Amino acid sequence: MPRMPKCRRICGFPDYYSFVPEEADSEKVDTLTLSLDEFETIKLLDYEGLNQQECALRMGVARTTVTAIYDSARKKLAEAFVEGKRLSIAGGNIEIDRERNKLSVELGSKGDNTMRVAVTYDNGEVFGHFGKTEQFKVYDIEEGKVVNSQILGTNGEGCGALAGILNIANVDALICGGIGGGAKNALEEAGIKLYAGAAGSTDAAVDALIAGTLNATGEANCDHHDHEHGEGHTCGHGRCH
Repeated sequence: MPRMPKCRRICGFPDYYSFVPEEADSEKVDTLTLSLDEFETIKLLDYEGLNQQECALRMGVARTTVTAIYDSARKKLAEAFVEGKRLSIAGGNIEIDRERNKLSVELGSKGDNTMRVAVTYDNGEVFGHFGKTEQFKVYDIEEGKVVNSQILGTNGEGCGALAGILNIANVDALICGGIGGGAKNALEEAGIKLYAGAAGSTDAAVDALIAGTLNATGEANCDHHDHEHGEGHTCGHGRCH
């Protein structure tokens, strides 16, 4: 039986997941998929300027593995640019680097029968835009009841990094107001179920989720650039804290 490849550590999930040539017919253009670990090597080597040994240490793999991942990623980028193909980012044998993503509070362990739900939070209300939220309120639910809740700070991170924070916190589901397509993809990669379009009290939203009456959707419901990246907002691209 073949041995499973070692997980590659990434700092966070991307903020953007799809790139299409401007002149291409979006319905007919072929798609190349760049895995999340391939994206990470491009980011660390070409964007942040690390050398391959530093990149290998950051990702927790051998330098030869980084070389192979990087070569594969560069070939895909070249093919997409030259042949005018859509570039999609998804998948890969990855895990979030917990050492480089410190949580502002310790949420404690989560039991096997516990559902952990995060809600974008502002003064007791569901905050309207996932990508700008400064806090989450995190609820632990057991046997249909909230048994614990805490406030989790986001340290001003961007959409992809927020999904990583929730992943590290072992969150199972997110309740929020507005959310863009890139953030939705990041949550899917993190294995977090989405309930978007919620409003009002965070406590009431969680009660409605437990009761099965939450009026929300699992789809993106706002434009990423116009709403989540408004004037003066930066997404913290490439930052690890």
